[in-house]
Amino acid sequence: MTGAGATDISFTAHVAGKTLRWHEDPATEVSFHGSDGFRSRSSSERVGLPDRVQSRHTYRDITVDYRLDCALPDQETGRTE
Repeated sequence: MTGAGATDISFTAHVAGKTLRWHEDPATEVSFHGSDGFRSRSSSERVGLPDRVQSRHTYRDITVDYRLDCALPDQETGRTE
């Protein structure tokens, strides 16, 4: 992550497919819930898919690389070592 602090948790996923089709327009959302002080971000890189997919359209030879990074608060209260 950029800015103060380093990434404490990182999750990555790679999805590939020969064909992909939605019967209905997908409703997607990315949101972060948690305590104050957490810094999170997500990003994805797509090949063969537009930013908004269309239902009843077949997409071919697609890949999606997704990444989620989270940095924990700099100081945790109530923590004992």
